[in-house]
Amino acid sequence: MLFQRVITALLLAPLAIAVILLLPTPWFAVVSAAVFLGAQEEWAQLAGVRQAPMRIVVLVVAAALFVLLWLAHAGALTPLLLALGVAWWLLACVWLGRFAFGAAPTPENRALKLAAGACVMFPAWIAVLALHGREPHGHWWMLLALFIVWAADIGAYFSGRRFGKRKLAPQISPGKTRAGAYGALVAGTLVCLVGGWLLGVRGGDLAGLAVLAVLTVAASIVGDLLESLMKRHAQVKDSGSLFPGHGGLLDRLDSVFAALPVFALGLWVLGL
Repeated sequence: MLFQRVITALLLAPLAIAVILLLPTPWFAVVSAAVFLGAQEEWAQLAGVRQAPMRIVVLVVAAALFVLLWLAHAGALTPLLLALGVAWWLLACVWLGRFAFGAAPTPENRALKLAAGACVMFPAWIAVLALHGREPHGHWWMLLALFIVWAADIGAYFSGRRFGKRKLAPQISPGKTRAGAYGALVAGTLVCLVGGWLLGVRGGDLAGLAVLAVLTVAASIVGDLLESLMKRHAQVKDSGSLFPGHGGLLDRLDSVFAALPVFALGLWVLGL
């Protein structure tokens, strides 16, 4: 399984890097929206929307909202939308503490989970626009955000395997340990500091960036756990089977969805 995961990652990572660095922001926004719609379709299935026509309706509505957000994201509205996204992830922490909430396959819970999916996807996409389109070095800031999440994932894996004893959230994701979370925080912060230095961040701003890295990694862990909760409720192992050894789009992007609004809003607060 590890070999398969590594091979898939080695194929996907260069493609993702090329798309981020080479595409202008409008085209990158379109590509990322298409990817997010694929993840939205998987989320709808986890939420209990089994009928294909209903999932198509969800996708059409989501696509329309992406267009509206594209028209409305500029100016002072962007920090507000990012702040709402960050507020959602704080609320998600409460949900993680109440594992059974929303578990029953009722129409009300399906609607609740679809609404949660909107809170997951759309602020993350606004963060994509804010990061990739910022001046200067927007493409590189976007790439750094992904590097932080990727480093955190790698740090969590090896730290958890080497030192992991105490479980982080056994009901939700039995494989995750507190040692893995600490490894994620260290690895993600180190990558952020190196990236920030290369992008010209110095002094107190670099210290602020380190704090932001910790918050970004913490958010990525929450995003991972929330998707695990959804899968536990749906009684499935993966959100899909698109990527061998990695599962579906949602399995690859759960941490990214949570990390991006935090990182983008933090850069705005720091004035970087």
